Amino acid sequence: MISTLISSESRYPICRPKIKAKVEEVLRRFKVDEVEVSIMIFGDRKIRQLNKQYRQIDETTDVLSFALEESRSEDGLLRLGDIAISYPQVQAIAREQNLLVDEVVNRLVEHGVLHLLGFEHDEFGDFKLNEQSTQFKISAAKN
Repeated sequence: MISTLISSESRYPICRPKIKAKVEEVLRRFKVDEVEVSIMIFGDRKIRQLNKQYRQIDETTDVLSFALEESRSEDGLLRLGDIAISYPQVQAIAREQNLLVDEVVNRLVEHGVLHLLGFEHDEFGDFKLNEQSTQFKISAAKN
């Protein structure tokens, strides 16, 4: 079972079923199950605050991932972590790239889940595998 917890204010219209489907798609690609992921949709002010607090970067961003490195809980779920998405940034990207808001949200959800699984950006902005972190995540998810 893959559990996706989604938190969003009503002024940020999102399609929860599409978000849950995207989380499941990414995790199943890596054969990861029995996990929980939390998705939070915020405004720019909150994302900027989180970015400054945890990354020491005083500016807004589109997505932040906060991986948890815990063992499985008593209920058998591995809590991978939290993904924070800026809805105003989603809207700006959608306008700029002529995409639907749901498409941009799903791209950022996938981006965030990959980070939770231990993938990092290389010098070109592409994802690369952080072997140590990813091996922990995937092996912990399977046990």
